[in-house]
Amino acid sequence: MAVIHVEFAGGVELLFDNVKKLTIPLECVGGDTASKENKILTIKDLLQRLRQSYLKQRPELFLQGDSIKPGILVVINDCDWELMGGPDYALAPGDTVVFISTLHGG
Repeated sequence: MAVIHVEFAGGVELLFDNVKKLTIPLECVGGDTASKENKILTIKDLLQRLRQSYLKQRPELFLQGDSIKPGILVVINDCDWELMGGPDYALAPGDTVVFISTLHGG
């Protein structure tokens, strides 16, 4: 079974009931989106799946519309997601996606 790995750090895990790591079957990422029909699942699809199935509180601290909230770094396989295509990056089996909050109280 093809899976992707998702990790949360820097406080983002608090929004997911302190879960720091998830392994999600790739076929479970797609929702009722056009990208599922084309069999290409993207980070945008992953964000929707996280919102629907895993995000437990304060979604406004994680998401802004259909994308990630400013102040949260997204790293795909140790590379900034902006260099990989951002929300349109096509997920592949074995990918690791890490969400890291850069916002901290002081």
